[in-house]
Amino acid sequence: MSGKLVWKIKGQVLNCSKPLFMGILNITPDSFSDGGRFQTPESAREQALALEAQGADILDIGAESTRPGAPLLSFNQELERLEPVLDGILKAVRIPISIDTTKSQIADYALGMGAAIVNDVSGLKGDPEMGAVIAKHQAGVVLMHRRGDAQSMQQLTHYDSLIADILKELQLSIDLAMQAGIGCEAVTIDPGIGFSKTADQNFQIIKSLAQFRKFERPILIGASRKSFLAAAAQKESSARLNASTAVHTLALERGANILRVHDVAAAREAWMVTKEVLL
Repeated sequence: MSGKLVWKIKGQVLNCSKPLFMGILNITPDSFSDGGRFQTPESAREQALALEAQGADILDIGAESTRPGAPLLSFNQELERLEPVLDGILKAVRIPISIDTTKSQIADYALGMGAAIVNDVSGLKGDPEMGAVIAKHQAGVVLMHRRGDAQSMQQLTHYDSLIADILKELQLSIDLAMQAGIGCEAVTIDPGIGFSKTADQNFQIIKSLAQFRKFERPILIGASRKSFLAAAAQKESSARLNASTAVHTLALERGANILRVHDVAAAREAWMVTKEVLL
């Protein structure tokens, strides 16, 4: 948690030497936790403002569910969900906007409208044009580890050595970013909790987060309300707040810099207590 670590996103510099909180806004009918709640321009704008008021540093907007088994959308289908809500959100909030997509055309549209970050769950491996689009806009990027896609990823959970294999595969994504002309300081990494991982593997990643510091880039963790918490907490996704907060606290203690969360206020309050012990 020590030292100055920055994330350059489209002309802005975010200080990641203290935790940042990325609020989740799914404008989808089928996301695992809040699908269908924020699809209209009005409800999406209200939720964006609510997350900002809770203390979100970044707002992450997703128009295609990436949960295991989710149907894959075409560009037009994803755009039809995103287009009606994006402009209103950009005008309403002051915090940077991240677009959660694996499609370069969607990224180009959103960045052109004013978004500052692309959160690519494929780690630039899903669309060969994505890196060039991000570089063109001088945007920030989250490079997440995932094998396959939403349809296939949970059949791809065998690793010879879990952490070593994830580190190697993340390095490939970083290499793609550098080759596309994305600056090193524009990159944040995400080990991909819940993506191509079993429940036990997700917990192992949290235990081993210190190893991801080798990249000297911010580490983002997205564990909020995810299904691997169910066995331990025995709760449905919308009621996994306590379990999520526990994982968030442990992730911060082990070196996470950014938490992608549904419940921003709870995550921030947990950090306020955690830092009294750590700092």
